[in-house]
Amino acid sequence: MDRNTVIKMTKQLNVTDLAGEKVMVDFASGKYFLIKGVGNDIWDLIQEEITVGGIIDKLLAEYEVAEEECEKAVLEFLGKLKELDFIG
Repeated sequence: MDRNTVIKMTKQLNVTDLAGEKVMVDFASGKYFLIKGVGNDIWDLIQEEITVGGIIDKLLAEYEVAEEECEKAVLEFLGKLKELDFIG
């Protein structure tokens, strides 16, 4: 995965916002997940197709963070979502 990779959702989850955190339930697997912090922003951004670079650029415009740190965190988060087959 690199900055030009297009991210798109591959699985529909039941998502509820609770006090600034997202609780997601995957009824197919019976598992639930909690996303907080910047993960919420990334989740919102990937509801429509977007490139990894597009996510990074939007986060850099929103937060004071070094580009390298932002890219590393975004790739790590997206990697976890890909492992769970939530994105393609």
